[in-house]
Amino acid sequence: MIRVLIVEDDPMVADLNKRYVEQIKGFELVGSAVNVEEAYQCLEETKVDLVLLDVYMPGKSGFELLKELREKDEQLDVILITAASEKEQIQQSLRLGVVDYLIKPFEFERLKNALKKYKDNHFVLRDKRKVSQNELDQIFSKQEGQESHRIQVPKGLTKTTLDHIIEVIRFKEETAFSTDEIAQETNISRVSVRKYLKFLKEIDFLEETLIYGVGRPVYQYQIKDTRDLNFEFYH
Repeated sequence: MIRVLIVEDDPMVADLNKRYVEQIKGFELVGSAVNVEEAYQCLEETKVDLVLLDVYMPGKSGFELLKELREKDEQLDVILITAASEKEQIQQSLRLGVVDYLIKPFEFERLKNALKKYKDNHFVLRDKRKVSQNELDQIFSKQEGQESHRIQVPKGLTKTTLDHIIEVIRFKEETAFSTDEIAQETNISRVSVRKYLKFLKEIDFLEETLIYGVGRPVYQYQIKDTRDLNFEFYH
């Protein structure tokens, strides 16, 4: 598990970030701090792999904490989540080795992509003594979401419904699901959901398996590995 510390003084934002982290498989929230002093206390008491760090806080800023962590050679990574969008600060943050930089307000999907990308890289570097050039290219490639593949929504399907179904599916992570499950969670008819799932299979977003058991066979679906593939749908 990747152990995460959230450093954020706004309780509403901190709670949102906490819920985001808890929804993504492979991450464990080990602490939350509202200022730099509390952050240091958490770091002394528990091992942390990744810090989700705000910049603007009472007392010392998150940026000061980042610089101090680098001066002390602390073995952890930082994703900045902040309203700060000044070019100079972003450049300096990159020089200090942040693994990602999210500007508030942001969509859940953006944070999810950042965490999934971090997880992929984390385990590549943790589990091997040597890394191939191809694996390094994946680590240093653009973040998921920066490049998108534009796909036209076929006649008979609507982009709004498709987006809704995809939003539900993305929470499934690596879990297989059926047409009936998605129909129930989206409140859309089973016949309609089946059309959308078939389309998502055709564009290689989902993989489909026919499960034989008691009664009629059931199609099960699962999200494919989409680390380097983002879809932009249009009519």
